[in-house]
Amino acid sequence: MVQKESHDHVNDTDLDNVEVISIKDQVISQAVQRPPAKSLLQTFSTTSKETLFPDDPFRHFRNKPSHRQAIMLMQYFFPILDWLPKYKLGFLKNDFIAGITTASLSIPQGIAYAKLANLPPVVGLYSCFLPPMVYAIFGSSRDLAVGPAAVISIVLGTLIREDLGPEVTDPRAHLSLAFTSTFFAGLFQFSLGFLRLGFVIDFLSHAATVGFVAGVAVAVCLQQMRGILGIQNFTKKSDVVSVLHSIFRDPAHWNWRTVVIGICFLTFLLGMRQISKRNKKLFWLSAIAPVTSVFLATVCVFATHANEHLSIVGQLRKGINPPSFKELHLTGPLVSKAMKNGVIVAIIGLMEAIAVGRTFASIKNYHIDGNKEMIAFGMVNMTGSCMSCYITTGAMSRTAVNNSAGCKTSLSCIFMALIVMVTLLALTPLFHYTPNVILSVIIFSALITLIDPVEAYHIWKVDKIDFLACLGAFLGVCFQSIQLGLLIAVAISIGKILLHVSRPHTATLGKIAGTSIYRSIEQYPKAVRIPGVLIVRIDASIYFSNSNYIRERLTRYIEEEQGRDKLPGESALKYLILDLTPVMSIDTSGIHAFVEIHRALKASDIQLVLANPGAEVIERLHRGGFVDILGQRWISLTVDDAVHYCSMQLPRDNNVDNHEDVSECDVIVQIIPKFGL
Repeated sequence: MVQKESHDHVNDTDLDNVEVISIKDQVISQAVQRPPAKSLLQTFSTTSKETLFPDDPFRHFRNKPSHRQAIMLMQYFFPILDWLPKYKLGFLKNDFIAGITTASLSIPQGIAYAKLANLPPVVGLYSCFLPPMVYAIFGSSRDLAVGPAAVISIVLGTLIREDLGPEVTDPRAHLSLAFTSTFFAGLFQFSLGFLRLGFVIDFLSHAATVGFVAGVAVAVCLQQMRGILGIQNFTKKSDVVSVLHSIFRDPAHWNWRTVVIGICFLTFLLGMRQISKRNKKLFWLSAIAPVTSVFLATVCVFATHANEHLSIVGQLRKGINPPSFKELHLTGPLVSKAMKNGVIVAIIGLMEAIAVGRTFASIKNYHIDGNKEMIAFGMVNMTGSCMSCYITTGAMSRTAVNNSAGCKTSLSCIFMALIVMVTLLALTPLFHYTPNVILSVIIFSALITLIDPVEAYHIWKVDKIDFLACLGAFLGVCFQSIQLGLLIAVAISIGKILLHVSRPHTATLGKIAGTSIYRSIEQYPKAVRIPGVLIVRIDASIYFSNSNYIRERLTRYIEEEQGRDKLPGESALKYLILDLTPVMSIDTSGIHAFVEIHRALKASDIQLVLANPGAEVIERLHRGGFVDILGQRWISLTVDDAVHYCSMQLPRDNNVDNHEDVSECDVIVQIIPKFGL
């Protein structure tokens, strides 16, 4: 039998009303359940699993025979063992054509991007041969074309030049530090993937990345004016002011021959790109335009003996990648700098590769594992550093060409690598007379597309703080250094996170007429306030970093509510309902803040009510003793239940819901279907 409770506003003879309130009390006390208790080991195990293995990558291994589990484990770490046995001969033509097309773009870009990193041009070709072969074994993307990329090339070259100083002219020292930085980049990438810490790269937001990449593109494009204008004495600094000063310091020293060649081939490359954009079937025009430019320029220089007036690539070493174990310096004064460089280029490379890979995976409706990609690129760069390769990633331009050419699997990367191998073994002498101005033009035409004012304007419209991160990164790179731009981007992105954590959003709620739904009054001005009841939603977990702010914000809400003009007959504020639906967690500081709020409200004759606390929240409120302080009956399953319960406690003439009388029988009718009574 249900026990009857007495209330101040209920007459002793009004037994029916007492019965209703008692039933409601019992329903409320049973509505929010405490989750089953877990041991410390179970809690730690669950938390670790959700943090490191949210996708549960080994879920398919369960309930399988041991030999099958061993095969699946090998396929997990070596994806080529999964797709190669299923390979269809019908895919061979597509992958071969895609490999040839991508190689025609990769060869000139590899030579040009090695120049960006201040490395011998042949190292760029080495980095287009071995890394794609390794990625085909460990990578999970079907479309990603692996090789050197413009942004990480210039970042690595700038970092190494600053580490060694402008007075160092020994190319072997620069090469050695590049290989060592690449090794540490691979080690860092592999560690992130193996430990499943891929969320680290998420601290660089999309907006910050847009600004950073645009800043690098502007700085590098201006630096390529050295090759296009044929300037001999050029600054070693990367900021825009220094570069512009070097360009316009003495226009009389510009080489008119390189200017003419540069303008002609830049017009050709940009024209082919526009044609390919307008007609998707002609994608190959943009793909072969760089190698066509290299061929035509080389033939012209050779036929006219213009090498006497132009800077040329010179002799390239024949043969595939020589070992570079001896070039790795894992001890000594430069190790710390190599590690620092490796971490920076590793993060930038992973961001580009995973973003590009996921973009094309979504187009073809398949999934790539971010952590497996990190392991793959870790293996690519660690292996490459030992075989004369510098840092590589998945570049957007080559991947787009690979996808447009109809690639079906990673076998297209292997075909591309084989064509580069043929080039290294037999065709490198043909690049001897290639003018450096062509390499500058190829770099310029590739990077100018990374400057995206439309995306920057879109960021400005959507989120002003995001635009601040974008602008800060852009200005930092352009006017100071690449490192400062990256630091500003990360700092503003983390600052935005801290701002949201320390100043979470809150909202006062009202009832949508004719429903049991409660929404923000600011968003829905027609939502009805409940007389005598203030409903506040907290839109974040409650931690030490924001508990004081939440307490102060609730105090202001109460003061504003008490100072609001009341309707005739409307009672004073008696209840504060906190909607905890968005609150996923609470710590001891948050519980202490709740205790202080409850104490202050009691002194003002206002009752605190909690609505829909989650499993972790209610568990910690129990352990912290706050449930005993507040009382179980003041914790409700939904906001609507809490409002009904509070309305029944108010005096009869103020028992209002949506400005209409709500009788106890109406409450019973609404309670019974919800709780099965």
